[in-house]
Amino acid sequence: MNKPKIRDKMNFIHIYFGNGKGKTTAALGLAFRSLGSGKKVTIIQFDKKGDSNFSSDVNIINSLKQKGFKIDIYNTGIMRINDKGIFRFKNIKEDFEEAKRGLKIAEEMINNGEQDILILDEIISAVSTGLIKKSQVERIIELYNKNRNFELILTGLKIWKKLRDSADLITEMRKIKHYFDCGIVARKGIEY
Repeated sequence: MNKPKIRDKMNFIHIYFGNGKGKTTAALGLAFRSLGSGKKVTIIQFDKKGDSNFSSDVNIINSLKQKGFKIDIYNTGIMRINDKGIFRFKNIKEDFEEAKRGLKIAEEMINNGEQDILILDEIISAVSTGLIKKSQVERIIELYNKNRNFELILTGLKIWKKLRDSADLITEMRKIKHYFDCGIVARKGIEY
């Protein structure tokens, strides 16, 4: 296991990954803690529709923003869950367009953003599902490494060696047991 490198700036790359539940929840927990200390947070969600009718995360984030907390959220993706709670696995043209839009927003935030925390939620999963390439995530890391003016958080399913080597903190969420395996569908306020 490699030790994290000592850096000139105290801003780090966090990765929350794995097939277990809790990756987005961990990233949002860090966001809420940061907001509580007066920091500015930007969240880009990949492959998540994220409107307030679907995502409970968006509801609380919008509420916090209305109360004066410094938080912005950008949702990229189109609806993958139908009205019966069934997930659509096959990618369609719009999924790729939205992933590209998410990458563009991420680059803008890295180059021009004034946030203290930047969360790229499910960007690693977007690689696993074929929406973006490993090299595109590696490009995001390269851009970030030019100045490291804020904390960078990435979430998703599977990491690879170059991404692992780039990170300063990695937490794996590993599924031991999940009620989905018994046929339970995603529940509002718990899974989304």
